[in-house]
Amino acid sequence: MKTFEIFKDLAIIIIAAKLFGLAAKKLKAPQVVGQIAAGLLIGPGLLNWVGQSEFIALMAEIGVVLLMFSAGLETNLKELVKTGPVALSIACAGVLVPLVTGWALYGCFYGFAPFGTDEFFRGVFIGTIMTATSVSITVQALRELGHLKGKIGTVIVSSAIIDDVLGIILLTFVIGFKSSDVKPADVVVKTLLFIVFSVAVGFGVYLLFKLLDKHSFHHRRIPIYGLALCFVMAYCAEQYFGIADITGAYVAGIILCNLRDAEYIAGKMDISSYMLFGPVFFASIGLKTSFNGFTAQLLWFSLAFAFAAMAAKVVGCGLMARAWKFGVRDSLKCGVGMMTRGEVALIVAQKGLAVGLVEPKYFTSVILLILLSSVAAPILLKILYRGEDRPDHAPIGGVHSDLDETEEVCAEDE
Repeated sequence: MKTFEIFKDLAIIIIAAKLFGLAAKKLKAPQVVGQIAAGLLIGPGLLNWVGQSEFIALMAEIGVVLLMFSAGLETNLKELVKTGPVALSIACAGVLVPLVTGWALYGCFYGFAPFGTDEFFRGVFIGTIMTATSVSITVQALRELGHLKGKIGTVIVSSAIIDDVLGIILLTFVIGFKSSDVKPADVVVKTLLFIVFSVAVGFGVYLLFKLLDKHSFHHRRIPIYGLALCFVMAYCAEQYFGIADITGAYVAGIILCNLRDAEYIAGKMDISSYMLFGPVFFASIGLKTSFNGFTAQLLWFSLAFAFAAMAAKVVGCGLMARAWKFGVRDSLKCGVGMMTRGEVALIVAQKGLAVGLVEPKYFTSVILLILLSSVAAPILLKILYRGEDRPDHAPIGGVHSDLDETEEVCAEDE
């Protein structure tokens, strides 16, 4: 590919992703759905204006690393400690039930394969995609209903944060176990070593950044150093521990999330992600999505996948909330609040595609899940909260798991 053709591809991707993202927003759907649709339209599957080049793939990889770094920065560790065992147990149920459901669903459609085979790991990976939770749509719905800072709202947001951490750990294990040249014991050992490495290095790095934060508060050098830390942790995770680079980027964000300047760093990251790397990543999902081999069986599988994934979250999280003596209605709120999916599900699917755990045609199933869950959750929450008083609290600054609401940083673009 000639250099000047890269600029043409980027211009087409950015314009198409923005226009379709705004259209999706007008239709009350996540902007990522519009950006994916843009990639599908301009890609080889339809208009073929933009191809799947190595440059676009590398840009998309940087985009996903930045997204996970921002997600780590927006983690609220104080909320995790505050909600404690309740949020942890709900998050664990919200991972385990969808994982088993996804594996069973794949087995029902394509057969149950013996442990250790490629087909077995494909089934497990379908379940891994189901475990992802992205609650930005839920956060916005709860904010509008006036219940974001209530007991249930706090539990949902905290559980979603823990859910993301567990999902990334699960992804690491599944990818590691799938590699034929890696023993399961090695995966466990390397993961534990990475945790030790992250804690040791993270504590020292946090103290260094805290000192910088004290003397250079809101100075642009801090986001620059933070970005460097993101890339270093992503490199170390994959190069030395055999763990996905996005795990290292996520940990880098968590290391810095308690700084005074954490929101300032996240804001700077959101600008580059919002304008360039984010649209390229989400559009690249559309570019990779293929309708080759799309059969009636795959259509039925996609519909079953979407509804089973939503039901699994409601059942798993709802039953665990019920076990903690929540009322039936409050338990349903927890389940419904956790069932939305967004960029984390796409990131997991993209990683599976990279290592051969999933085929491009299954992206259609993931996109359908994101669309249906994002529409259904706000409607169901409004029904569940009907007739309840709005708690008296100040508007929250926001805890976002999805990164498709960067208008807070780039509002003037609208």
